[in-house]
Amino acid sequence: MSYSKNFWALTLGMFLFMTSFNLIIPELNGFITSLGGESYKGLIIGLFTVTAALSRPFSGKMADLVGRKSTMYVGTIVSIIMTLLYPFSGTILFFLTLRFFHGFSTGFLPTGATALVTDILPENKRGQGMGVFGTGIALGLGVGQGLGTPIANALTLNGLFIVSSLTALLSLLFIFSVKETLPHPQPFTLRIFKVKIEDVFEKNVLPAAMVMFLTTVCTGLVLVLTPDMSVYLNIENKGWYYVFYVVSTIAVRLFAGTLSDRIGRRQTLILGISFLIVAMLMTGNAKTEFWYTAASFIFGIATGISSPTLFAWMADLSPSHRRGVGSGTLFIALELGILFGSIGTMAVYSNTLESLRNAFNGGAIVAGLALIYIIIHLLFSKTNKYYKK
Repeated sequence: MSYSKNFWALTLGMFLFMTSFNLIIPELNGFITSLGGESYKGLIIGLFTVTAALSRPFSGKMADLVGRKSTMYVGTIVSIIMTLLYPFSGTILFFLTLRFFHGFSTGFLPTGATALVTDILPENKRGQGMGVFGTGIALGLGVGQGLGTPIANALTLNGLFIVSSLTALLSLLFIFSVKETLPHPQPFTLRIFKVKIEDVFEKNVLPAAMVMFLTTVCTGLVLVLTPDMSVYLNIENKGWYYVFYVVSTIAVRLFAGTLSDRIGRRQTLILGISFLIVAMLMTGNAKTEFWYTAASFIFGIATGISSPTLFAWMADLSPSHRRGVGSGTLFIALELGILFGSIGTMAVYSNTLESLRNAFNGGAIVAGLALIYIIIHLLFSKTNKYYKK
């Protein structure tokens, strides 16, 4: 299948955006520790996801009324500004405040981007197209996490923040070149931000959102705990897990997207979630660099299968005039899952290896709940393979 210039410009923009905010994540545990906030590590990801989730109803409505591109502009500009302000963090409160506001970037840009890419992909190839689009996202995540520590070592942490901001600026340039797909954009007014309950959730998307929530609890654990796990295993690069994760997730995304077009979204999700359970158990119980790396490969396979399938399922379920709200619903579930996982580490993880292992074992249990849910949904649903009415 060939893709348009619009598709590739959007994919490159998302790759750079994801690279930008992932560059700094491996070093933030150490940064907040240097400020005396070791016990607040869970808030680094937690606060970020709170604002991302809170902004979804507004960004979804804005994407459906004002335009996909305008929504993406908001997210990118916020990211540029926040990363430039991190070097001025002299207190825990100021740093956590920046993390809170930085979350608006992922609350807006991915919502607009997902609605736009859904507009330009044909329905019968949606899974495959989401796999390609998701590859750009996964590559940005892996490249960012993998390069964060080396850049900080070479340029200092402040230099890393500047590189992150410049990468977001490059993302903005690509987004400028994307053509708007909303048929009749409305002028921006503050009334757009007056939301009702129907602007928050697209009820047809809730089955996909439930699976997204349960599986991304594991992502929250990985984001918070793998930098420390690398330290316990004497691995210098704190983003090591994501370096190898990205290799496997990219390798399977195109296959997984095509698979869900052929056999169904839920059948494909059963496979992806099964890999996720194995990945959580392997990650938490790894005692050598080899097994830790192998676990990251399995985690990449799991997300490479599940992520494009969930977004394709969301696109199947969303009415065409509510794709912004539909994508926002799925992203709210994603952020709540990451929030639950990351904040949950504060209750389970006590900066010891044993408590870290317990946290990942708990993640395997939550992934098991997702597997049970999707199997029950498949067995008792009377709708077709896409669960479309």
